[in-house]
Amino acid sequence: MSRPQQITVLGATGSIGLSTLDVIARHPERYQVFALSGFSRLSELFALCVRHAPQFAVVPQAAAARSLQDDLRAAGLSTQVLVGEEGLCQIASAPEVDAVMAAIVGAAGLRPTLAAVEAGKKILLANKEALVMSGALFMQAVRKSGSVLLPIDSEHNAIFQCMPQDFARGLGAVGVRRILLTASGGPFRQTPMSELAHVSPDQACAHPNWSMGRKISVDSASMMNKGLELIEACWLFDAKPAQVEVVIHPQSVIHSLVDYVDGSVLAQLGNPDMRTPIASALAWPERIDSGVAPLDLFAIARLDFEAPDEGRFPCLRLARQAAEAGDSAPAMLNAANEVAVQAFLDGRVRYLEIASIIEEVLSLEPVVALADLEAVFTADAKARDLARQWLKRHDR
Repeated sequence: MSRPQQITVLGATGSIGLSTLDVIARHPERYQVFALSGFSRLSELFALCVRHAPQFAVVPQAAAARSLQDDLRAAGLSTQVLVGEEGLCQIASAPEVDAVMAAIVGAAGLRPTLAAVEAGKKILLANKEALVMSGALFMQAVRKSGSVLLPIDSEHNAIFQCMPQDFARGLGAVGVRRILLTASGGPFRQTPMSELAHVSPDQACAHPNWSMGRKISVDSASMMNKGLELIEACWLFDAKPAQVEVVIHPQSVIHSLVDYVDGSVLAQLGNPDMRTPIASALAWPERIDSGVAPLDLFAIARLDFEAPDEGRFPCLRLARQAAEAGDSAPAMLNAANEVAVQAFLDGRVRYLEIASIIEEVLSLEPVVALADLEAVFTADAKARDLARQWLKRHDR
């Protein structure tokens, strides 16, 4: 290798970003940080810049950029601080960049991730909303640019590892019958239904197996995260919603499975640590050490499976319906969910009302075709507005 690969990390201060930087730091001969972005944890972003010395850093606002730039100069660093979405797109598409970790949570990650795709970069996709919102447009851009798209979600990365290399020919053509998408069931898998109306944000964020940000933790508790992953899997692997089955697996050791027509079922197993799929994607098609401890099957001792209860997890039902409807439905689902989850985290709505808000938005706004990116953001904005109207009517 003539030089280390230059890596941009979008969302560097989040859990995925930090895990990515941990893997990169283990292999300085292979990888070098080109640019980092952060949203609100600016002191943490400063510390990451000091440690990794990127050429660029990106923050949302000009005032924060000036402050960070002053701090970096005082620390003797030449890192240049950029601002906003334009800065994100710049560090995602820069000619020097070899790979982009797309780990910005939510709709905010769509434009910079697409900028990286259009520039033909290797994309390590942790921002599932990019595909949920604009699946057809996104995959069309991938094919047009020749960009390499590698999934980072542990489930999609597992499916990718269990698929034949030529899966792009279609599931039927390569002998795949079903994709089995595993889910932990989150913190409320066995909580009495009568108690769900009163759970707190902290309870929803207390995931039994994974350490994640608060938004994605709530999505995991409601299983909306699994619904979004179902939509994403359809785009990544050219599958129909009926070909993707969700299986609750509380231990989070089997990260997903692929069922073949000959009766073979291939599974990818590993400890619940995001450094495994990150290392897999960074080095693909090779393998590198991720820092993750070997899996001890004797300590695990058992693997359990159960079907999801859509009465307990209505968000999963809503996501499957949106996947089947297609067009603008997934974008509206995602937008309404983002508003609803934030309202729950802010104490404005109860946990069970998250699904109520989403269901009302989907019932009020018609599904339309998405011809371009502006149509995606129009659908997103309409759904957010409807969700906010619900909040105004029910404000306590």
